[in-house]
Amino acid sequence: MITIYHNPRCSKSRAGVEYLESKGKEFEIIKYLDQNLSEEELKDLIKKLGIKPIDLVRKNEAIWKENYKDKDLSDDEIIQAMAENPKLIERPIIVNGDKAVIARPTEKIDEVL
Repeated sequence: MITIYHNPRCSKSRAGVEYLESKGKEFEIIKYLDQNLSEEELKDLIKKLGIKPIDLVRKNEAIWKENYKDKDLSDDEIIQAMAENPKLIERPIIVNGDKAVIARPTEKIDEVL
């Protein structure tokens, strides 16, 4: 089953949903701002993405700039920050089995289909 971690207020995230629909794919939507992700779920996503935790952070968010930007944080501290502040998580994330991508640009979704 394909899963999209989605923020309906984000145009890139809405484009990801539309892209999956245009491909005729069945998928599950997780509104991660409503259903906070645990640190374990974030670690699993990061592993599937094949990236470092810092690469999943939206560094232009005010929360990041005000509270974390100039600190020397460990990977676990970055993951904890995202678990506590889901607005910091890049979006949309598309997961298919053990593969995942941050769908920016939207066509990156093809990498996991």
